[in-house]
Amino acid sequence: MDTFVNIAHGFSISLQPMSLLFCFIGVSLGVIVGILPGLGSAATIALLLPITYFLDTATAIIMLSGIWYGSMYGGSITSILLRVPGESASVMVAIDGYELTKQGRAGVALGISMFSAFIAGMFGLVGLSLLAPTLADFALNFGPPEYFALTLLGLTLVSYLATNSVTKALIVTVFGLLLGTVGLDPVRSTARFTFGSLSLQSGIDLVPMVMGLFGISEVFSLLEEKIVAAVPISAPTRLREVLPTREDWRNAARPLLQGTLVGFFVGLLPGGGATVSSYLAYATAKRWRHASQNFGGGAVGGVAAPEAAANAATCAGFIPLLTLGIPENAVMALMLGAFMLHGITPGPTLMIQHPEMFWAIVTSMFVGNCILLCVMLPLIGYLSKITLVPNSILVPIIVLACLAGAYGVNNNPADIASMTVFGLLGYLMRKFDFPLPPLVLAFVIGPIMETALRQSLIMSGGHFTIFVNRPVAGSLVAVAILVGLWPALSALIGMRRGISPDAPVPQPAE
Repeated sequence: MDTFVNIAHGFSISLQPMSLLFCFIGVSLGVIVGILPGLGSAATIALLLPITYFLDTATAIIMLSGIWYGSMYGGSITSILLRVPGESASVMVAIDGYELTKQGRAGVALGISMFSAFIAGMFGLVGLSLLAPTLADFALNFGPPEYFALTLLGLTLVSYLATNSVTKALIVTVFGLLLGTVGLDPVRSTARFTFGSLSLQSGIDLVPMVMGLFGISEVFSLLEEKIVAAVPISAPTRLREVLPTREDWRNAARPLLQGTLVGFFVGLLPGGGATVSSYLAYATAKRWRHASQNFGGGAVGGVAAPEAAANAATCAGFIPLLTLGIPENAVMALMLGAFMLHGITPGPTLMIQHPEMFWAIVTSMFVGNCILLCVMLPLIGYLSKITLVPNSILVPIIVLACLAGAYGVNNNPADIASMTVFGLLGYLMRKFDFPLPPLVLAFVIGPIMETALRQSLIMSGGHFTIFVNRPVAGSLVAVAILVGLWPALSALIGMRRGISPDAPVPQPAE
């Protein structure tokens, strides 16, 4: 009964005019950002973090959340029409979506993508509403050893799942942990790695860092691109053209359900996220497809499965953030930063101290998904024209937003210098194929992890056995060790079976 009362209270907040306005702004910006290849939701949220100073916490998170799940669908529009994914989670949608476009069925592909996103998003929100309170109650019993083990598992999974090169991901993760130690010691309050700079005593600021890594680095990448002629887009302009037929729904039903379940449960894991979920969902749907469905050749289910997985994972990703205070990807790390900018720390006590905020965020995502379906569906054809915006217009806008945002956080010119340095670093990391998300996650999780470790050792008198003697902490550490050793174990098993570890891995046919 309390859950229904809380949901009703959440809707009373999320349906207020100001909340509706910023929910609409967030969803609209998310769709536009998703359509623009390369910019990404993380960069956009980083650019808008300073604006949240002028909003209350709930309204700010409602807007940023709208950008996140709106971008999931926006990225699918260009994936389907041009085979140019606007988001990394839309890569798998491009395989069958673009084939349907070449067959003259772009409207059906866009429609089934939109409906899959809506259905999976609603399922994910129901799961969030039911699972989050239970997990929050369970997490109230967490102590420093459990938090250390959980953050260790999160960083291990992120490093393992973030990229094809585990070595590069580990290097980036360790570097992010080192950056998180800059500033005052959390226990003794002594300066560390500040090199005599007063600006660094409070640590490296998250906002200039992510603006540089995602925004400025994207500017450098855009400046490298050659100017090419605009590609004509054959997009549907009437609502009737994007409504799937009964046959389309029959073909999409099973993949949609599979993608929703895979996306939700993978999204709960630190490091899972929308991208990994979409890959796994596509592989699962292809494995269990009906004989008549030609995955890779224009199957409707090949669009429904990854799209559903990405949106279910997007909703599930809020569960570890809101209940444990642990972000599962770079965007959730930015959400954590937004909470902290307003003096609120997500975790087990969030639902006790700020229940109205928690339920307002959850119910606003219900409203946002309805806005996404009802408002954006008729505008698909017109929104797709945004891809024709030239870089000569896009680049100055991004640079101006980055400069204003970085300076506006603390009114400190040093933040602009910090943003520029991280912009160059992010550009070089992209050039040499080093992943950016593990760096941000390690930077955010590192201080939490260090504090939990040192508190645990104080509790145990310096004995590391505390991480083994406690059942939950011991189980999490064991899983983290198993994940970390999995590549070596896989190579050993392959060698015993006579498979060379350097043998090329067969790629799935597109």
